[in-house]
Amino acid sequence: MSRIAIVTGANRGIGKAISLTLAADGYTVVAAARTPCTDDRVKNYIDELKSVSPESVYAEADISSDADRKKLIDLAFEKFGRIDVLVNNAGVAPTERRDILQMTEESLDRLININLKGTFLLTQYAAGKMVEHKCGDTIINITSMSAYTSSTSRGEYCVAKAGLSMVTTLFADRLASEGINVYEIRPGIIETDMTVCVKGKYDALIADGLLPISRMGQPDDVAAAVKALADGALRYSTGEIINVDGGFHIRRL
Repeated sequence: MSRIAIVTGANRGIGKAISLTLAADGYTVVAAARTPCTDDRVKNYIDELKSVSPESVYAEADISSDADRKKLIDLAFEKFGRIDVLVNNAGVAPTERRDILQMTEESLDRLININLKGTFLLTQYAAGKMVEHKCGDTIINITSMSAYTSSTSRGEYCVAKAGLSMVTTLFADRLASEGINVYEIRPGIIETDMTVCVKGKYDALIADGLLPISRMGQPDDVAAAVKALADGALRYSTGEIINVDGGFHIRRL
């Protein structure tokens, strides 16, 4: 039987690349996102996913909803009897970039509820089921270089990603004895629809020497790291941070 992977935020950008890469690697993917399956873009994505992995399924789920979180995990167990890999990729950016002195409570609540609280509670429920059913070996959280890099025009995003980094540490500690390794992947400047509005700014910074590897990252760069971890490349590591950022994290003089 193929390994079962849940990927949240799966229908576009980094999540799409992850889900298609795992499917091509022989995984059966439960691809989750908030967008209804009647959406034309989602229909095209589902067709693409199933052309690679006919057994894979798409689940409409909002991870900020308790009912949707449980529905997603329960679906995987009802349909396949197990989860081997959970990839927590779902996340949103602020709808409007604002200086932290003008950031609204509503924006902070939205990003915390989806990017941090939703992911924490989804992981809690999934891990509990994995332990109960004695299955699964890998949980991967997709955070961001914003987990440690100040960006004062989107402070709520930085706070949520920093919190998610600690979620990785906590679950890595708790689940090691259960045979489940937990990892954090920190993407850098990745070319997706989330960064399209500031692409010109990033292009100029990169051209001016911001990154040792002088280009924007691609979703496939992140997907390749997920595949390596899911396939067991670092079985004697847990709580590890994998930077997929073109070397941004290197301190240079």
